[in-house]
Amino acid sequence: MRTVRLTSAEAAGRPCVATIGFFDGVHCGHRYLINHVIDTARREGMESAVVTFDRHPRQVLHSDYRPQLLSTTEEKLALLARTGIDRCAMLPFDAGMAALSARDFMREVLLGRMGVRRLVIGYDNRFGHDRTEGFDDYVRHGRELGIAVEQWQPMSIGGVNVSSSMVRSLLLAGEVEMASRCLGYDYGLGGTVVHGRHVGESLGFPTANIQPSDPLKLVPAGGVYAAEVSIDGEPNSVPAMLNIGSRPTFDDGSSITIEAHLIGFSGDLYGRGVNVSFVARLRDERKFRTAAELACQLRRDLSDAERVIAKKNQPNKNQ
Repeated sequence: MRTVRLTSAEAAGRPCVATIGFFDGVHCGHRYLINHVIDTARREGMESAVVTFDRHPRQVLHSDYRPQLLSTTEEKLALLARTGIDRCAMLPFDAGMAALSARDFMREVLLGRMGVRRLVIGYDNRFGHDRTEGFDDYVRHGRELGIAVEQWQPMSIGGVNVSSSMVRSLLLAGEVEMASRCLGYDYGLGGTVVHGRHVGESLGFPTANIQPSDPLKLVPAGGVYAAEVSIDGEPNSVPAMLNIGSRPTFDDGSSITIEAHLIGFSGDLYGRGVNVSFVARLRDERKFRTAAELACQLRRDLSDAERVIAKKNQPNKNQ
């Protein structure tokens, strides 16, 4: 995949079939749309392209808006590259871009700078100033400009159309397994191991206290999770029992921490980069009467985490 950060001086590339969107998380619905773009481009002898943005448009339109992202820009580009798309145009979304009407965007950017000859629109996607226009308007503008416009159907899982907002809702409810089905991969959160209060160590469960690398990346609902942790980008991950919450047995509930007990791991992790992949939510966080009662529950959580992760990694005998 060729990634281009378009500027006003960018010349039109080869004629292409393109789709446009923020593509947060590059979930199964996105890939379903992109696969159709790739198939159409091959059939029509053109390049396939994705047009996306360097930041969430609402961050420009509303200065106080803080998105809860499913993917960083780097993660999104890596996921897009895996789709097999020929070209990705990363547009700088600023006040000037936000002011363009749908027609001007199609004329100046898609046709003039990208060479788009066919535009495939996601079922719920709108673009242009204030998003006041819809699919019928895009078809009319396209007819005038020489861009064929097509609307692609949604992908449904469990009777619900897959969307980035739906995946966010699932993660904020702690439903990481359903979120994984919709994403097509386990949701991940990157960060750096920092010093904590060493409470877990005093209970016999030393933990890595993780500071997220991107403050805009969504943190799933509080609770105890089975997870897998990769260290410094190493290909092999370590199974883990992870807690997101305020440690109510010891704290006043005012601060949220992300702590992972890496099962079977020994070594110094301070200052190292890690990426957590959420496998399953085991239980809610709750307050225990004593540290001994909490330690007893942690032993049960550890057993549950080991069982869930082992089951996930079992070879599929049907393949």
